[in-house]
Amino acid sequence: MRRMQTMDGNYAAAYISYGFTELAAIYPITPSSPMPELVDEWAAKGKKNMFGHPVKVIEMEHEGGAAGAVHGALQTGTLTTTYTASQGLLLMIPNLYKLAGQLLPGVIHVASRALSTHALSIFGDFQDVMACRATGCAMMVEGSVQEVMDLSAVAHLSALKGRVPFINFFEGFRTSHEIQKVEVLAYDELKNLVDQEALARFRAGAMHVDNPSVRGALENDDVYFVHREAQNGYYNALPHIVEDYMQEINARTGRDYHLFTYNGAPDATDVIVAMGSATQTINEVVRELVKRGEKVGAITVHLFRPFSVEHLLRVLPASVQRIAVIDRTKEPGSMGEPLFLDVQAAIAQSGRQIRVIAGRYGLAGHDVIPEDIVAIIRNLQSKEPQHPFTVGIVDDVTHLSLPRGEAFAAAGQKIRSCKFWGFGSDGTVGANKSAIKVVGDLTDSYVQAFFAYDSKKSGGVTISHLRFSDKPIEKPYLIRHADFIAVHRQSYVNTYDVIGDIKDGGTFLLNCTWSPEELEDKLPARVKRILAQRHIRFYIINAAGIAEEIGLGNRINMVCEGAFFKLTDVMPLDDAVAALRKSIEVTYGNKGDAVVAMNRAALERGVSEVQAVPVPPSWADAVDEIKVEDTGVPFVDSILRPINSQKGYDLPVSAFKDLTFGVIPPGTAAYEKRGVSLTVPHWIKENCIQCNQCAFVCPHATIRPVLASADEVAKAPDGFETVPALGANGLEFRISVNTMDCLGCGNCADICPAPKGKALVMKPFDEEVVKQPLWDYGLSVADKDNPMNKFTVKGSQFETPLLEFSGACAGCGETPYVKLITQLFGDRMIVANASGCSSVWGSSMPSNPYTVNAKGQGPAWASSLFEDNAEFGFGMFSGTDKQRKQLATVVENVLPSLDGEVKEALTAWKDGMYDGTDTRVRADRALAAVTAALESASISDAVRQALMHIKKEKRLLVKPSQWIVGGDGWAYDIGYGGIDHVLAAGEDVNVLVLDTEVYSNTGGQASKATHTAAVAQFASAGKRTKKKDLGMMAMSYGYVYVAQVAMGADKNQLLKAIREAEAYPGPSLIIAYAPCINHGIKAGMGKSQEEARRAVACGYWDLYRYNPALRGTGTNPFSLDSKEPTESFRDFLMGEVRYSSLARSFPEVAEELFQKTEADAHERRQSYVRMQQALAPQE
Repeated sequence: MRRMQTMDGNYAAAYISYGFTELAAIYPITPSSPMPELVDEWAAKGKKNMFGHPVKVIEMEHEGGAAGAVHGALQTGTLTTTYTASQGLLLMIPNLYKLAGQLLPGVIHVASRALSTHALSIFGDFQDVMACRATGCAMMVEGSVQEVMDLSAVAHLSALKGRVPFINFFEGFRTSHEIQKVEVLAYDELKNLVDQEALARFRAGAMHVDNPSVRGALENDDVYFVHREAQNGYYNALPHIVEDYMQEINARTGRDYHLFTYNGAPDATDVIVAMGSATQTINEVVRELVKRGEKVGAITVHLFRPFSVEHLLRVLPASVQRIAVIDRTKEPGSMGEPLFLDVQAAIAQSGRQIRVIAGRYGLAGHDVIPEDIVAIIRNLQSKEPQHPFTVGIVDDVTHLSLPRGEAFAAAGQKIRSCKFWGFGSDGTVGANKSAIKVVGDLTDSYVQAFFAYDSKKSGGVTISHLRFSDKPIEKPYLIRHADFIAVHRQSYVNTYDVIGDIKDGGTFLLNCTWSPEELEDKLPARVKRILAQRHIRFYIINAAGIAEEIGLGNRINMVCEGAFFKLTDVMPLDDAVAALRKSIEVTYGNKGDAVVAMNRAALERGVSEVQAVPVPPSWADAVDEIKVEDTGVPFVDSILRPINSQKGYDLPVSAFKDLTFGVIPPGTAAYEKRGVSLTVPHWIKENCIQCNQCAFVCPHATIRPVLASADEVAKAPDGFETVPALGANGLEFRISVNTMDCLGCGNCADICPAPKGKALVMKPFDEEVVKQPLWDYGLSVADKDNPMNKFTVKGSQFETPLLEFSGACAGCGETPYVKLITQLFGDRMIVANASGCSSVWGSSMPSNPYTVNAKGQGPAWASSLFEDNAEFGFGMFSGTDKQRKQLATVVENVLPSLDGEVKEALTAWKDGMYDGTDTRVRADRALAAVTAALESASISDAVRQALMHIKKEKRLLVKPSQWIVGGDGWAYDIGYGGIDHVLAAGEDVNVLVLDTEVYSNTGGQASKATHTAAVAQFASAGKRTKKKDLGMMAMSYGYVYVAQVAMGADKNQLLKAIREAEAYPGPSLIIAYAPCINHGIKAGMGKSQEEARRAVACGYWDLYRYNPALRGTGTNPFSLDSKEPTESFRDFLMGEVRYSSLARSFPEVAEELFQKTEADAHERRQSYVRMQQALAPQE
């Protein structure tokens, strides 16, 4: 009996690949990153591959580099693997041609994902792999976790024997992150299948000192074609090699794999051909319809390249009359998608008279349900089948979509289905992963888990879908009818239809702070009706209160997990508790005994404190609440609200007819009003010193100072408390809090310096939400001229933030920097944003947190890719600069023909066209003068034409402030070459690096910004090399403005740096320290500003400014702004799990690495001291 284990698709691929791999060249990209993370972790712990050695893991600077390393390692006879997805795979394409052209048996495991087109999506389809089908790589596809386990092995075995590289792929998230209980193939039995002669030939033909040769030579037109054709035999043989290895797996497992696998009626007339996870849904429908007497079938494709016509025709029933081929990709302009074209060509080649039609489905993970498959079959069976078609959507523009088929339910298998609505970072997803593995590994039950996320960072909606059965579960689609539903955020009952999917007699668990008596007033009518009408067993638990009491903050996962096992029968409660106690030790052991104890206490209280709530019969007739009124903003009413209420699947194509370019209007985040925080700030006016620091550090711009006149205060709603404004005579001051958009991090309260006591304290949301109208009124009176210098901490906060209510994590260290820049220059900013956290919180459909001021001015923002952002921004600058220079030529040519105000205004504009200070004043003056001059009848036609052109191009009058923004993964690694080139070009662009010291967006992998000793993904045993000094490298040019800043440490220094960088008429680079949830700050993200202060105080992070404009002025161009360290470096390290965990996991190296990283920091500071001394003006 083989070992059964609960795992996801990424784990299965990583496990198999590790066995066959000697070297892995890696780079992170969602959703493939867990594969190399696991490989790195296993290698760090000394796990051996099937050849008896740990895998060597090398992290590269980008996917192209990883592919190059794979290519090089394979040339030396080393069995090499890599892992990637989406744009990362596209970066590998040039080397894939080399691997195939040189017959090198590498394997690339791909968690296949949508490509960035009109928008970015991280979810699964086959667009990326289909871009590689011409490379010459073989392509193996799997549709379930068990298939990944089995067929990944076939890919490795076949690559070696066939001498052809493989792309082994499966859908990102749908398969890569779906958890299933699978049968594990042992390394020993797989090793017996390795063709040792082929391995020996591979080694013998490799590059080494005793085998001198030239590879990759230049060939001319006489032989290149002929030489390419010489490889045909390898591709002709490969399908048979793959089929043979599939038979070997079949013989050992009892499963039935083929290049093409048929399921259905032997005399089928209608057949669907597909590959990937949808084949499970197709087979489910086909089996049921065959039972009902329908002549239908399905063919599952496993080997897509080489495409074997022989093997396809072998399984196709002779009775087939119609075939529908469905592709999970889109190729605009083609007569059909790739699989359809192959099948159509195969049928034509066979000479059989079969009608073949094409369909498209499931782009970016769009759910495919049985009713969609029924629709495909009914279309096939119709007199005139629609071709081409789409399923799962409503296309009311080009009318390609098929209406969903009749309601479908397969009889037979008993499955217990459970849904959990969580809040990103509350631990819900982690708890469910733990629960599913406990049940899967410790009982005979089969399990399945899939996790759906919105596009926000931690703080977004998560929905966990868990299934339990006594048989394997083949349902790769979301749960639509649940036996158990848990809602872990009480606000969700008012925002989403959280309970609509519950079955009659099901169980509903609500985590809330409400008492049973309060539920009558708190629960919306639609929830009450369902609870009563469907006879639901209703329970509540105050998991948030329990977690807070224990010391876990907002981590409610173990509390809710205990309650789940208490209320369900998926396994005996005592067994579950015992297993979870052990799991807690494994999961949290590296965080310390106290954390383990707290989580065990949370588990026990979750079991004991869940409370049953009787459902009054009167709830069955509960009356609906007042309908939410439309805003009158079409985008908000027709797109934002449906998507945010989890109804995006229902939107038709016509909803996007005016958004075909992928443009989102500004300020849409302001309409979300999620109300998800448990606590929010409460202002105590008597203590306030009006420093505005609270607003300065707020990551989400939900706390702001308001200046109001006496008349405005008199007209204000009750509770609009104010105090006389300091420094703004005649005005009143208040701190206004947006409770509905606050995420409750608490940084504002933490940093409040009021000497008489905090002017801000955190209070329960329910107590403060009644004050939301005060925020709304404050906005209505806020548009006043700033009475202070906007380049001061206090004065800056009287400027409207043009980044607000983003999807960033609570306590985010990145957003305060960008928000501040929008307050200073947002009315004329153009932003190029690298892929990463800042692109996700910066713009995720339908939420755009970049907004406009009262005049309609605001940042113009766009994101291209991860690797090219510096060049993207440079292109923006260069294009705009070219147009402005053309306009300046028009102005210069017309000036001699002008006089009076128009001449003076245009002269002032031209003289100051590159000066950002007062650029709008000059632009407005010039436009007004041109407009007035055009009203004169005395000007010549040539002058009129020139002035009309200037007026037409008025958008070019204002000097743009060009910003290029991204994280350290972009700046230090994948995009470094671009940054270096753009800075070296000497043009007036501003680069902002939000340095979290890890790849935050992909899960916390190490980058070159990561310090020695930090534990991160890809550095499981602590990073061994020191942090790259990006600032010093940029300063070596001599003409690049460079600053290193940390908001929590020195706000004034930060303001100086931003002001100087933007004013400098050349390239600038600001490197900003950004505490991140991936750091594992033990004090919590509510202390992220304090953590930045500590980083500077202990010497971990230095503050400086290098201003080339000061050279030759008698002032030192380099200013080391942070003082000598005054606090403990080691204490700082131990305050973050990324460092403290090293001492527990790898104590034998921890002390050495801690000493090294402190020495590195000291050495780095001394280099700045020497620079300051060297650049000091000589007397």
